[in-house]
Amino acid sequence: MPILSGGCACGAIRYTCEADPLFSLNCHRRDCQRESGSAFVPVLVVPRVAFEVTRGTARLFELTADSGHVTARAFCGDCGSPLFGLPGSAPEIVTIRAGSLDEPSAFRPSQDIFTSSAQPWDHMDPDLPKAVRLPAASAS
Repeated sequence: MPILSGGCACGAIRYTCEADPLFSLNCHRRDCQRESGSAFVPVLVVPRVAFEVTRGTARLFELTADSGHVTARAFCGDCGSPLFGLPGSAPEIVTIRAGSLDEPSAFRPSQDIFTSSAQPWDHMDPDLPKAVRLPAASAS
């Protein structure tokens, strides 16, 4: 039985993950805000070897991240739901979008990153550590 599972709003794309998240965070980077249409993207970072798309084929949108590496963002081409990311700076991980999980309550953020891009109307959890940029061991 997968530890995590999820998919898009219309059901065309499904995925599973057989490993616990390595960590979870809220990314406030400006292009993450554009992806989510909100203040940040909540992501669970998992090992790529444990992640599998089990139904459908996600559309990919590639962009150059602040690291200079190309990052691919996966979404449903039918309903537009954001699903996961494939960071070029860390090909060994997948960044699952918390809203795409079957059980989004599994998301427990450990920190806020790229807080220098946070919107003034975003009220971040004061108990979470803040990072102005991306920590060296992370990618979104």
